[in-house]
Amino acid sequence: MAQPVRPPVDYPSQNGGGQQPYSNGPVQNQLMHSPDGQGYSPLVPGLYSHQTTAKAPPHQPSGQYNYSGSQNVSQLNNYQGPGQTLNRPPVAPFSGSPAQQTGPVPQVLPPALQNSAAISSAGSFPAGASAPVLSNWQYSQSPGSQPTGSPSSHLAHMTGTASVRPPLSLSGNTNPPGNYQYAASPGGPPLQNSYMKPGSAPPPVTQPSAPLHPPARPPLGPPPVGGPPLIRPSTLIAGPPATQSLLNSAPNRESDATSAASDGSAVQNSYDAIEGGGLMATPHPSPAAPSLNMNRNVGYSYPALPPGYQNASPPGAPGMQATALQYPDGAKHFHQPALGTNHLTASMGGLSLQQGLRPVNLLQERNILPTSLLKAPVPNLHEDIQKLNCNPELFRCTLTNIPQTQALLNKAKLPLGLLLHPFKDLSQLPVVTSSTIVRCRSCRTYINPFVSFLDQRRWKCNLCYRVNDVPEEFMYNPVTRVYGEPHKRPEVQNATIEFMAPSEYMLRPPQPPVYLFVFDVSHNAIETGYLNTVCQTLLDNLDSLPGNTRTKIGFITFDSTIHFYSLQEGLAQPQMLIVSDIEDVFIPMPENLLVNLNENKELIQDLLRTLPQMFTKSLETQSALGPALQAAFKLMSPTGGRISVFQTQLPSVGMGALKSREEPNHRATAKDIHLTPSTDFYKKLALDCSGQQVAVDLFLLSGQYSDLASLGCISRYSAGSVYYYQSYHHKHNPVQVEKLQKELKRYLTRKIGFEAVMRIRCTKGLSIHTFHGNFFVRSTDLLSLPNVNPDAGYAVQMSVEESLTDMQVVSFQSALLYTSSKGERRIRVHTMCLPVVTTLSDVYLGADVQAITGLLANMAVDRSVSATLSDARDALVNAVIDTLSAYRSSVLSIQQPGLMAPFSLRLFPLYVLALLKQKAFQTGTNARLDERIFNMCQVKNQPLVYLMLMTHPSLYRVDNLTDEGALNINDRTIPQPPILQLSVEKLSRDGAYLMDAGSVMFLWIGKNCGQSFISQVLGVPNYGSIPQNMTHLPELETAESIRTIAFISWLREQRPFFPILYIIKDESPLKPSFLQNMIEDRTESALSYYEFLLHIQQQVNK
Repeated sequence: MAQPVRPPVDYPSQNGGGQQPYSNGPVQNQLMHSPDGQGYSPLVPGLYSHQTTAKAPPHQPSGQYNYSGSQNVSQLNNYQGPGQTLNRPPVAPFSGSPAQQTGPVPQVLPPALQNSAAISSAGSFPAGASAPVLSNWQYSQSPGSQPTGSPSSHLAHMTGTASVRPPLSLSGNTNPPGNYQYAASPGGPPLQNSYMKPGSAPPPVTQPSAPLHPPARPPLGPPPVGGPPLIRPSTLIAGPPATQSLLNSAPNRESDATSAASDGSAVQNSYDAIEGGGLMATPHPSPAAPSLNMNRNVGYSYPALPPGYQNASPPGAPGMQATALQYPDGAKHFHQPALGTNHLTASMGGLSLQQGLRPVNLLQERNILPTSLLKAPVPNLHEDIQKLNCNPELFRCTLTNIPQTQALLNKAKLPLGLLLHPFKDLSQLPVVTSSTIVRCRSCRTYINPFVSFLDQRRWKCNLCYRVNDVPEEFMYNPVTRVYGEPHKRPEVQNATIEFMAPSEYMLRPPQPPVYLFVFDVSHNAIETGYLNTVCQTLLDNLDSLPGNTRTKIGFITFDSTIHFYSLQEGLAQPQMLIVSDIEDVFIPMPENLLVNLNENKELIQDLLRTLPQMFTKSLETQSALGPALQAAFKLMSPTGGRISVFQTQLPSVGMGALKSREEPNHRATAKDIHLTPSTDFYKKLALDCSGQQVAVDLFLLSGQYSDLASLGCISRYSAGSVYYYQSYHHKHNPVQVEKLQKELKRYLTRKIGFEAVMRIRCTKGLSIHTFHGNFFVRSTDLLSLPNVNPDAGYAVQMSVEESLTDMQVVSFQSALLYTSSKGERRIRVHTMCLPVVTTLSDVYLGADVQAITGLLANMAVDRSVSATLSDARDALVNAVIDTLSAYRSSVLSIQQPGLMAPFSLRLFPLYVLALLKQKAFQTGTNARLDERIFNMCQVKNQPLVYLMLMTHPSLYRVDNLTDEGALNINDRTIPQPPILQLSVEKLSRDGAYLMDAGSVMFLWIGKNCGQSFISQVLGVPNYGSIPQNMTHLPELETAESIRTIAFISWLREQRPFFPILYIIKDESPLKPSFLQNMIEDRTESALSYYEFLLHIQQQVNK
């Protein structure tokens, strides 16, 4: 395909790989470094606690399985040369369970760690108990009946030595297995996408609405008079009653958090213990770790101060301001501004309260779509509090005014939940290195801007209200060099902060970065030509893979057999080892298959250059994906890491073989669509991977049905990602080649966190009951994330378990504990504060319509899988009907004709209609089953900003772009045309219109479009000369071309995936796809927006 005359662009690395600066700075802590080859005994989780769905009970899979996992195989040394087929030598039968221990017992942690949060049995449900089933989209449950959390995984409790894995059983409440060690803490460079030009800055979407380094404010002081008592019983937020009793006795804490090692010493037993545990409010130096050298200068602007602080961005880092942490000086009295709504500002996202409460008649006011991207509503808090609140791009709630009781929430008929983007690339991230991480002794909340300081020596937790002592080290403010100002520390001035975690937050030394690539090399795969693209992209970015001197890499290929590649030092060329026994996979020469990237780079490069040619004459059509994944799992188990698997067809032989379930003639019906997996093989394997800190990312490049509903489980439950390239072919579909190149570059070079866990805490009285995203729920509220990446989003549903009567505000905190690619253990913490309200009108006033739509979309995916697609569609429509009915009957004092909605929810019906027309939920013959499943995967795994763009695209007129109101970024002028409604009414044959649908863009050229635009932007003489398959704009030296390309490039820079640009005319075959996104117009199978409003009105008025 002829490429346009666009000069090659060298895109900056995302993760500080190669020569790029690493945004979180150099290694701060010597104790983070550890030698290679550490052994530990990971255990495989058993029953996955299935996520609860909205209305119908989920199909509970059988939970018990004894998946054998990795086995020790006698070493094979009789290789004659590449290509030799190996037969498995006889192996003595196992008595009992296979041995797992391949190295020393995990390091013993000091007794200081065995503390209140280390309750490993938290959230266990009785044997055979199913997840709580919630009816009517979570609106109707009473506080008394609401379960407090999703069921934990029922995992075997380990005693004695850590080397044998007992069979998993379903009887009784059991503890999670040991060795789920620690969680991840992100940190990385700004969002400079793989598609960003040099010198361009991140677009506004990445910039926090509130400054991360705010100016001075009065410190938070004592709580309002008449508030909750100072000290409450120790509770684990959102934990079941059984948990709370455990927290009150120290002996229970210690016995539950530890198991006996073979030498009789105590060993920390779970990630639950580590994230919930860690340092108490006083420093406990680790005996194994070297002491921190507090005399060295670790920041950019501080002299030697205890403890060390480090600015997030090194000077001169691309796209970042090289600013040090700046905090105001001057002594402050311990006085806290009132937090409640009585003293709040009347500002709601720039709207007056009157406008926020103004009812809108949707049938009369047609032009309600804002002309610029909708911003998140600003919580109605005192300005001193609000300026410290978390950036809504990282953490936002469906309701910015939290109802005081569950009854009030039920009355509003709105879902209560959180949407998170916890590992997002940030240009400003305060990073703290300290021997003391201050946390609440009771609920383990990290100290944050919304705690209250009763005096210099005591602070009150904003989640459980326990009064804690301020540790001595925390009394010193390193910024002002003043003793006695704990309220001015960065931890209390930033809602988003990252801690360098000391060794107490580890159960083993941090793992090295390990990357394993698994390639389908069947005849079908070679025919697509994908291997050339992938190997070349890997070659180009090998030096940019995030990591350090310990980085390891390996390769497996497969057709009907499995091919390993020995990259042993000293070999003249890579050696292929073929294993033909796919029924009982074993690993030949395991020590030479995953090798150090730096020490073996030449062999690795040789392999990548020769791989695409090695199978060109292959006639093997079978695909043994299941056995290849089993082999990959066994190879990765000792360390953990990331498996990237590339698949082009339906797996046909060995374990995990699948049969086609798609019937092309039945695509249109919403019933009998195969959205559920046809086998539990991939889910079980994913759970095994999760237990060994391995995540699997799936790249599906297929023109045929490949049963993504089954294959996707391998990524969903191991915290991986799914990429889908429909009808990929290097010749027939060249535009997909560019998309794969760009997205694979971003994938390979973006920052990554290993062996992570995430916990979300909320103020006492609120509880979390359902999680959405790609992960494994390890205990009631602990998410297992073997890998975490900056492009993944998560959602949770909540309920009001106890009345929030005494509270004026509530807080939410997410903590992500992870290992960085540099081998540092880090904790990234986000904290958000929201007001509590007592009236229905205030609940509606603070509704965040985008967050509500995003949460409902997640719930609808679960409903589609557990029930039917038509049930999910009905539930979405009912959500609108119920909400507007409640508003009409309970808030509107004067009944008016028409369809009335509160101003905050004026776009609610439009967004739900857009969801119904989205590929995940639409009915119609043009939705392929794999395409539908992929869109459902995106709903569950995309951050909200991208999900909304895919649901409700943005339409712009671009033939008359001007510099009026334009953005100026790094000497580039970015036009800002107004957003138009998605209706053909808004199209003129005289114009050109750009539709941005997130993962794809359409540039529609009207038949009578001005000659100047056609010649000066498209570079052709007239409308008739526009090519049928044009996908690039030529770079011309005209003002119109520069403006148009600047605008499209700016839109592309804002996302981690690469949207293809299709330039279409009236007669283009892609015009139906363009019109399908016209949400407000009628299609064959869906109502127009006006018809939808009439239907809603009819139901509301019943």
